Amino acid sequence: MQEITSRKNPQVQHLKKLGTDRAYREVSGEFLCDGLKLYEEAVSAGAAISLSATDRREVTDMLACPTILVPEDVLHSISPLKNPQTVLFACQMPDTTPIANPSRVLVLDGVQDPGNVGTLIRAASAFCVDQVILVGDCADPYNPKTVRAAMGATFRQSVCAMAVDELVQYAAQNNLTLLGAALAEDGRDIREPLPAAPLAVAIGSEGQGLSAELLVHCHGTVRIPMEAAAESLNAAVAGSILLWEMYRREV
Repeated sequence: MQEITSRKNPQVQHLKKLGTDRAYREVSGEFLCDGLKLYEEAVSAGAAISLSATDRREVTDMLACPTILVPEDVLHSISPLKNPQTVLFACQMPDTTPIANPSRVLVLDGVQDPGNVGTLIRAASAFCVDQVILVGDCADPYNPKTVRAAMGATFRQSVCAMAVDELVQYAAQNNLTLLGAALAEDGRDIREPLPAAPLAVAIGSEGQGLSAELLVHCHGTVRIPMEAAAESLNAAVAGSILLWEMYRREV
């Protein structure tokens, strides 16, 4: 264990950049996580942890990786989160190769809120989704806010990014039926039987819904009935409902 008090220390700066700079994360192949519970999830999943930082000396014995002990103000300077926990650590990004022959797939089309993306990654893991695919201008799955919202699912759930044409090719190669979540009147009511697996459902952005570019490639749409006064559902809520419907009909 090394004690560091300077915010300019290279290790401190490395952790800080992992939390704030997406390009730096992509180049380094690492991302920033916070919290002892998340650390335990990462270890349980066999994730590679290169460095951790804590402001609690008693915590250092719990960390089986290179660790720096820093003052509380330095720990807070590292994290972009408003209330960082007592442990911050750098973790290697998992393999992003898409899974072959998936049964259930979740597509996120331009979902920009990190909390929604993280929540949907968590729901995908809970409901046995084989592959999560990010299309368009989605939030970074390795943004600290996304990682925190995923509650450890980041280490268990396969996630990758694709362009629309790559998604279309992936769907064709794996015989996926692609349904888009939309409020179209002629869409399939979610209470009706969903197509058999392999099946993919696409959730659109919080403000615009599914993009026209993706919607044109969907084999149909599915809608969640709701009261007329409700304009729409939060992306994470809608996606979780659809994932549950996919899951319960296959188990």
